[in-house]
Amino acid sequence: MTIAFWVLAALLALFYLYSGGLKVVRTRDQLRPMMAWVDSVPLPALRTIGVLEVLGALGLVLPPLTGIAPVLAVAAAIGLALIQVGGTATHVSRGETSVIGLNLALLVAAAVTAWLATVWL
Repeated sequence: MTIAFWVLAALLALFYLYSGGLKVVRTRDQLRPMMAWVDSVPLPALRTIGVLEVLGALGLVLPPLTGIAPVLAVAAAIGLALIQVGGTATHVSRGETSVIGLNLALLVAAAVTAWLATVWL
């Protein structure tokens, strides 16, 4: 179970560090080609989502690595799953049901990671 956690946590952390980092530093115009939904949310909300994704990625990896408050890995995984619930809802409300596959895969991966992270509780 520990190996499965680290594989999933590492993959999720890489994904969220990248996508969250883009949302934090890039302009709306630079994000639009890969994320058409950026026009439907205010810029502060977009930046907040990016910061939450980066913090969630760090929260998946750092607490178990350091042994300091490893329960935060569970909280981070649950938080990332909730971000995907919001992402799925955004796509459905915009009529983009054909693109929710990635959101659902990330939701499942985050939920499984949360379950696997209970090893440290």
